[in-house]
Amino acid sequence: MMPSRNQWLSNFSEWFHKVIFEIPIYDTRYPVKGTGIWMPYGFKIRREVLEIIREELIKTGHEEVLFPTLIPEYLLKKEGEHIRNFEGQVFWITYGGTTPLDVRLALRPTSETSIYPMFQLWIKGYSDLPVKIFQIVNVFRYETKATKPMIRVREITTFKEAHTAHATKKEAENQVREGVEIYSRIFEKLGIPFVVSIRPRWDKFPGAEYSVAFDTIMPDGKVLQIGTVHFLGQGFARAFDIKYMNAEGNYEYVWQTCYGISERVIAALLAIHGDDHGLVLPSIVAPIQVVVIPIVYKGREEDIIKVCKEVREALYDEGLRVIIDENREETPGSKYFKWELRGVPIRVEIGPRDLERNTVVLVRRDTLEKITIERKYIVEEVKKLLRTIDSNLRERGKSWLFEHIFRESEIEKAKDTLNSKGGIVEIPWCGKDSCGQEIETKMDGRILGVPYNMEEKPISSCVNCKVAAVNWVRVAKSY
Repeated sequence: MMPSRNQWLSNFSEWFHKVIFEIPIYDTRYPVKGTGIWMPYGFKIRREVLEIIREELIKTGHEEVLFPTLIPEYLLKKEGEHIRNFEGQVFWITYGGTTPLDVRLALRPTSETSIYPMFQLWIKGYSDLPVKIFQIVNVFRYETKATKPMIRVREITTFKEAHTAHATKKEAENQVREGVEIYSRIFEKLGIPFVVSIRPRWDKFPGAEYSVAFDTIMPDGKVLQIGTVHFLGQGFARAFDIKYMNAEGNYEYVWQTCYGISERVIAALLAIHGDDHGLVLPSIVAPIQVVVIPIVYKGREEDIIKVCKEVREALYDEGLRVIIDENREETPGSKYFKWELRGVPIRVEIGPRDLERNTVVLVRRDTLEKITIERKYIVEEVKKLLRTIDSNLRERGKSWLFEHIFRESEIEKAKDTLNSKGGIVEIPWCGKDSCGQEIETKMDGRILGVPYNMEEKPISSCVNCKVAAVNWVRVAKSY
């Protein structure tokens, strides 16, 4: 029988705050609004997620770098559209000690304006291209809306941003497609379901020609953006004079892309797989993949602990992250509660009967199903079960997502569906910006964009202006 998800569904915000505080994963009590502290267990999850991101980027030719946090004001203002959209969010440093600074320094809100002056110095000829770099850094944005741990913060502590430069438009557009493929693989590994949309023009990244975004649906029915890929064209190249000499000896501006992921991906990971018992972690990111629980009885304590250590050693030698909970002050029941809260994928229970029968009991965190196996098969059975659990989490997540995507051809029905069921509503749209913005107002939602790579066209008219529709467009309530 599947664990209950009633609280997870009915009061997701309370569930989320409770889980991250009680484990603990992330402490929000630091006395600066919109900031938080990654606690040891949360930091380990974060580290495993970052390793997946690094692996996918490095194997596709990206190299990791680290740029300064401070950006002088004159660089931040080089690209007009970019600064217009960020200036209300920038934290400024105006003093060094007690001395006023000649040039104001911004705490990095994003790094285009700090990285691209260096591209101008590094790129001279065709042989210097492509450039594909990334960094994982803290960025700072003065968020004025209600802050939420990991989701809406003023110090983003886990910001992966990649920046690329290319000789031609075609190569840069191919890089956008590669960026989408990279993110798809990352989210697939994490078991996070997603939709990919081309953002509307009024909601693209400042300075980009177009933006592609990944969104997932949270337990409360709201949509969370978890990743973006941007085609920058030559706008930043012209602003920062980034040119290369082509084969004919002429100088041309480079074509650029950038793409980012923040700790929102970790919030989504924790939220989507959870249930009323707490976290349910995919094994790939679980700090502890297996916990061994001795079920001790008087007179058999040492025998049981000895076997538990043998089981732990066998699993550890196979590269699994495994511990024994030997705390004799806690009852087995309280241990079950503790490790279920933390989302450990497999619990191994060993008691007196298991000693007599040479068996162990495996408990799946995703379903809480108990499986008795012979002890000699522990390694292969645990490995197989971890794969099964990860697969189940991926499929369960996808089912959740697709059950919450709806289609409507009338705006009032679309609004009612969005208000009553949440999720994403796809509607026919004429493609005009003014009409799209009217739809957002009428539906009290946000247009996520046109589905990426979807060739199907609506056969009905636009839900708002009634002229011929050219695309389906996704609307949702979002964080």
